[in-house]
Amino acid sequence: MRSFKVEKELSMEPKFVVIGGGTGLSILLRGLKKLTSNITAIVTVADDGGGSGILREDLGMLPPGDIRSCLLALANTEPTMEKLLQYRFTDGILKGQNFGNLFIAAMNEIYGSFEKAIKETSNVLAVTGKVLPMTLEDVKLCAVLENGDILKGESHIPLDAMRAGSRIDYIYTEPKISYPLDESVEAINNADLIVLGPGSLYTSVIPNLLVNHIVDTIYNAKAPKVYITNLMTQPGETDGYDVLDHVNAILKHSTLDFLDYVIANKEEIPIDTLEKYIMDGSKPVLMGADDEKILKARDIKLIGENLINIRKDYIRHDNIKLSKLLMEIAKKEK
Repeated sequence: MRSFKVEKELSMEPKFVVIGGGTGLSILLRGLKKLTSNITAIVTVADDGGGSGILREDLGMLPPGDIRSCLLALANTEPTMEKLLQYRFTDGILKGQNFGNLFIAAMNEIYGSFEKAIKETSNVLAVTGKVLPMTLEDVKLCAVLENGDILKGESHIPLDAMRAGSRIDYIYTEPKISYPLDESVEAINNADLIVLGPGSLYTSVIPNLLVNHIVDTIYNAKAPKVYITNLMTQPGETDGYDVLDHVNAILKHSTLDFLDYVIANKEEIPIDTLEKYIMDGSKPVLMGADDEKILKARDIKLIGENLINIRKDYIRHDNIKLSKLLMEIAKKEK
């Protein structure tokens, strides 16, 4: 546990709102909490696959998976508790289920509210900052492909897009009307920096922008807006995408002058690590020769940095480097 002095120092640092979902967001949060305690994570609840999808269907609750990952990333708890909440059953009727998801499901039943369940789980885990669902509506993610096909369900979109052999044109949710939490709007309005990503472009980051009035709320907030591009393309979702393609997708689902900064990796990835990804149809997200000039013409500053961290052959963002870079931007702009 951190000392009172450290807690006080961290509480005086800039206020961050981080928007997204999936592994990328939780990795960033683990680094960011070492630099500030003023963090609000707004997390997608559009996923419908895996254990989260089963709980969503069986219990009629919002999917807890991405929320759980972010809660654990910001938790200040014993290693044993984290292991427990990360534990996934391997046999029996609970095979494939994550204990942390079941814990949140139990809290949801106890308190009769997903929002209250997250708050109480945050208290149990001594979470730094806040973790908020993007909406409390039961939304389904849908994608329109460039060939006109319509795909429904977050877990189906990448595979079905691959089968169709067509890129995603844009995404939307059913129902189309959903609302953000008042806490999210307040956090955005009071933020010193608003960060989108890293995370799956169409299934983790952009879904948060589909909630009613959230684009306008972010746009009108005083804080600079930063988008962090993925390190690798994702099969069926961003095949062949470079940095500019990622940015254009964000702007297509928001507004042309939505972003102030884009952060991208410029570090080369060792070929032996890349081989496994390439076999799976994934390639590095590269900066095009003219990306900086094109983005500058739109008043967007492109920052290229060495941001790679390889662990057990998995390519991840270096969350400490990334967090320090974000902190520099926040302090410079504040």
